[in-house]
Parts: sequence; C-alpha cells; structure tokens
Amino acid sequence: MSKIPAFIFIVFMLTVPLGFSSCSSNKQENAKQSQSSPQPQSAPSMNIPRFNGTTAFSLLKDQTDFGPRNPNSIGHTKCLKFLVDELSKNADVVNRQEFTYRGYNNELLTLTNIFASFQPTMTDRILLLAHWDTRPRADMDSDPAKRNQPILGANDGASGVAVLLEMARLFKQLPPPIGVDILLVDGEDYGKEQDLQRYSLGTRHFVDTRNPNYRPRFGILLDMIGDNDLQIPIEQNSLSYAPNVVETIWSAAEKLGVSQFVNSPGEQIFDDHIPLNEGGIPTVDIIDFQYPYWHTLQDTPDKCSAESLEAVGKVMTYVVYTQKAHSF
Repeated sequence: MSKIPAFIFIVFMLTVPLGFSSCSSNKQENAKQSQSSPQPQSAPSMNIPRFNGTTAFSLLKDQTDFGPRNPNSIGHTKCLKFLVDELSKNADVVNRQEFTYRGYNNELLTLTNIFASFQPTMTDRILLLAHWDTRPRADMDSDPAKRNQPILGANDGASGVAVLLEMARLFKQLPPPIGVDILLVDGEDYGKEQDLQRYSLGTRHFVDTRNPNYRPRFGILLDMIGDNDLQIPIEQNSLSYAPNVVETIWSAAEKLGVSQFVNSPGEQIFDDHIPLNEGGIPTVDIIDFQYPYWHTLQDTPDKCSAESLEAVGKVMTYVVYTQKAHSF
C-alpha cells in the first residue's frame, strides 16, 4: 500500500471513473452509499468454527521462510507453489491467473493471482483478499545503504495471507452459509512512493479481466494485521465506499469483545481495495498502518503475534458465518 498526500488523493478520486473487469490523515465527511450491503448481524443459526491464531502464525512463518517474495525472485516462485498447494487442500476450486507487467527499467515481471472458491455453485458470494508479494525495496529503512534490498514482509504481506489460509481450513471443515472466494493478489507492493499506477498490479488485472457476471456482495481486504501492538481503526476510503460493510465488521468486533478493532477514524490509504471499489465491489481495508517497520528490513516475524492474527481471524470468521445467503 502507498502513503499519499491529501491533494493527490483528491485529484485521484475526482478523475478515476467507476469501472469493472496506500495514506493521508484528512477525514472524509461524506460517505458514499455502497451498491451492495451485507446482512445485519444476528444470532448465528449454526456453530462458528474457532479460528486458531497459533496455526495462522505458523503459516506466516512458512511464507517468510522462503525469504523475500518480490516478483521474479526465488522466494516468489517457491511461495507461489506453497500457496497453491495449501489452498488446494481445502478449496473446492483453485485457479491461477498468470500475467506479465513491464516495470521499471523495462523489467518484465511475471505475476500470478491465486483465486480459490468455496461453495462455487452458490451465486451469492463474498470476496476475501490479501496480497502475497513483498516489496522489492526497503525504501523506508533507516540505513540508506540497504534501501534497495527486498523486504521479508512478515506483516506487510504474510500476515493477511496467513489469516486467509487458516480460514480456508475452517471452510473445508464447515462450509460457510454463503459462497466465499479467497483472492491472493500479486504485485501489490511494486511501485515506488507516489507512483500509484504501479501499485496493486494484481488487483487491477483481476478487476480488468473478471467475468462481468462475478458480482460478490462485498469484499474484505486484510493487510498488515499481524503487528504485536495491533490497533485497527476505520480506514477512511473504506468508510466512504462501503459504510455498511464497515458497520458489520466493527459491530462484530464489539460483540466479540475484540478490542484490537478501534471504532474511530484512521488514515486514508491507497491499497488493493481502491481498484475493487472502483470496479463496483464495495470493499473494506482492515489495516493497522501505524507499524514502525513498514517497508524496512525489520518487518520480520518477531514483530508479529499469533494473538493479533487470532483477533482478526475471529472477527472475520464471525462475519462470514453469520451472513445469510439470499434466495434467487
């Protein structure tokens, strides 16, 4: 995700059209009504499986053990196979969306999105996503000599993926009451600061090429949710595009007593949820952007915790299993 000045964000929002296929601290005053709304929370009519934060943390470590997963790296290739194998154990269908992108200095990136479906015959669906790539440059590192080195990305990349992999295991054990798709996107963190067009490459490609009949009820993006000191305020673009989804998530956290979700305004962030919202899928970004190791070589597993992953996974699991599928 990219940090962006307020004036760039305003121009961006006014000029980008809504079509199909990461931060400023200014508070948005007017919320756009989302085109689709989740069902209001109610007492669940079925058991909700327990999310295991310890297992999720192991899945985080599995990813970082490959080293940096920036595009075209050895770690990227090895991790791709691992993620496909893990999802194939649990999902009904797993597809790879392969594409290339011409990057800086004419570099040709080989990128892959991973799309896993649960209850694939159900028309009524929700989308859960995270980026699995890591940043090719530690441009925020305190040591200027190390700023061209790729980061390990324990929190910025592996944390969101780890939660979704553990949720996939739960979906296998107890199918959710609604169709669920897990999208792991590539190339999210490629762009240099302020070069917004080179961020979210995988999500842009997914939106541009998706089947026009694919219209999930809403999306939830997980990014940087493993921080030891986890505090997740309401990201302001999410509130603008998908206020009803925000209400569902933060109400669930309050009901469950998950204090890591803070019911107060956070930053405006350019992240993978922006292309999805522009494409007509109301999507919320669950993110703790106040992470001191962001885009540095210190973004390592010891800065993350199983407790933080479990807090997010518990809320996410509740939201999914308390959805009520529409009748068509």
